[in-house]
Amino acid sequence: MTSIFDEDRKNIACTLIYVEPNVVTQLRTKETDGYRATQVATGTRKEKNTPNALKGHFSKAGSSPKHKVLEFEFPNHELNLGDTVDVSLFEEGEYVDIVGTSKGKGFQGVVKRHGFHGVGGQTHGQHNRGRAPGSLGPGSTPSRVFKGMKMGGRTGNSRVKVQNLQILKVIPEKNLLVVSGAVPGAKGSYVIVEK
Repeated sequence: MTSIFDEDRKNIACTLIYVEPNVVTQLRTKETDGYRATQVATGTRKEKNTPNALKGHFSKAGSSPKHKVLEFEFPNHELNLGDTVDVSLFEEGEYVDIVGTSKGKGFQGVVKRHGFHGVGGQTHGQHNRGRAPGSLGPGSTPSRVFKGMKMGGRTGNSRVKVQNLQILKVIPEKNLLVVSGAVPGAKGSYVIVEK
């Protein structure tokens, strides 16, 4: 993340996204697959670590082995096998949705995970209850804890979509997108930019 100034000298927080060239590796059709989609692949992968089936799949498209393979619908763009999809697909000023995997924080208690405030003050006999969840519900009826109860558990490391982020700049010579706001995931992680 960084920040840039607009024409009114207003400071805007933004994220730089490096868009690797994506190679079209397969065209899904209604006749053969039952649905329409375009499979694209990106990232580099060592030849020795690639299964033979995938080597053949990538060589059909005239591409070296790739790390990530995803499918998209390209309604307005007719693409052929082996074509490259790059940063030129985007324009300044348009709005996009960005999907990523959020940073994992491991097992967390209710204060960090759900924003609980603990069981009150430290007086009147309260002892180390500052970050405790408190009561979980009634006793003999229903004699169980309801599903979905907010309790401690694994936090983060889940698929997150941030919608309506504006593209502030497109820098084609460096394959960079400058997007307003924050994007889910750690530095260097893969994200999906949806138009």
